[in-house]
Amino acid sequence: MTGLATENTLIRNASDVEDFARGCFLGSTGDQVGVELEFLVFDRTAPDLQVPLARIADALPPLPGGSRVTFEPGGQLELSGPEGSLPDAIVRLSADVDVTRRALWDAGMVLTGVGLDPLRPARRQLRMPRYDTMAAFLGTPYGPLMMCSTASIQVNLDLGRKPAVRWERAHLLGPVLVAAFANSSLSEGRPYGWMSGRQAVWERLDPTRTAPVPAADDPAAAWTEYLLDARLMLVGEHDEHDEHGAGGTGCDGREDPGVLDGGRADGERSRLIRNGSTLRDRLAADTRPLTLTDLAYHATTIFPPVRPRGWLEIRYLDAQHPASWPVCVAVTHALVMDDRAADTALTAAEPYAGMWSRAARRGLADPGLRRAADACFQAALAALPRLGATAGLVREVAAFADRHVTPGRSPAADLLDLVRGPGRRLSAWLTEEEPA
Repeated sequence: MTGLATENTLIRNASDVEDFARGCFLGSTGDQVGVELEFLVFDRTAPDLQVPLARIADALPPLPGGSRVTFEPGGQLELSGPEGSLPDAIVRLSADVDVTRRALWDAGMVLTGVGLDPLRPARRQLRMPRYDTMAAFLGTPYGPLMMCSTASIQVNLDLGRKPAVRWERAHLLGPVLVAAFANSSLSEGRPYGWMSGRQAVWERLDPTRTAPVPAADDPAAAWTEYLLDARLMLVGEHDEHDEHGAGGTGCDGREDPGVLDGGRADGERSRLIRNGSTLRDRLAADTRPLTLTDLAYHATTIFPPVRPRGWLEIRYLDAQHPASWPVCVAVTHALVMDDRAADTALTAAEPYAGMWSRAARRGLADPGLRRAADACFQAALAALPRLGATAGLVREVAAFADRHVTPGRSPAADLLDLVRGPGRRLSAWLTEEEPA
């Protein structure tokens, strides 16, 4: 899954932006998947306190599956597994999750899969230039919540021979999958009011960079317009003699959160664009010209639910329990990649296309979304053996459907039970489960 490199040349006009955008839809024609898992980490004896990044990093051993370890601004731990076939990608990343869970537990911490921190207020730990400018641009309260309190599963899929087809499927399925895997209904110990509070936070940020890319017959043209109409957050200011500058990047130029692998380079300086101008405005103005490197950097500050990077980034899924995230990956992969499954799933999902807010607010408590999710899960279950999934993974998907989809209870409903009724306290739920 490799994107396109760009040279550090000047952008002349919108046609150069279109060339870049079209490059984002050029990639592998295969069927591989890559997975990026974000988790929250809690102290087992004091779950209401932030866990220092250094403590987490010091506890981590070498990972057998080869996952890349990074951190988000609030200390969320991210494991990015190597891409591969569905079975291989899940096996390798599962091994790394298991090792990580055990190591953190032994060091007095617990790895938790939930889309929005249910207990602690947002507090930023990383002070890198990119995050400083992003925090100033996005403002409160949703900027800090997004940066420091949210966690997701990102499913990266090959574009295939017909990128527009997979691009459309990923969007049309979005609301149903948001509802099925909604897992962020609490914040600071109270109901947030949405089953996917994480999705609600993203929706309330700058819509020029977080709204879905509009549907179009030509997705590259739509992506071009989206890039042009997104407000510039920042551009890089690099010393051409500084060997640690960002250099040229392309559609695969990651935003690179991190501590263990350094994140953006120390020599990088970013300049916040404060007047809210769009890229289109900037190209029309007689100001400092932008380069293709600036454009690539601009693209890394744009976060629609599905983003093209030389592959498809599916970004709308809440983090899941460390033992159940493979279900989310398997279902998403099957419904986008398998033609037969997609045909069945889209018939059920299309009536809810574009209903992102409804799905995030109500989850599977919405009867229509529950019926659509049931059809999608049945289609995925039929497809997974064709895609090489193990019998164990198929059983996990079926069990998730029985527990959540059939009764219309998104995982977020289980979180609500912790604060609405008698029994376990939220803090106990966060810390009680020892990994096998």
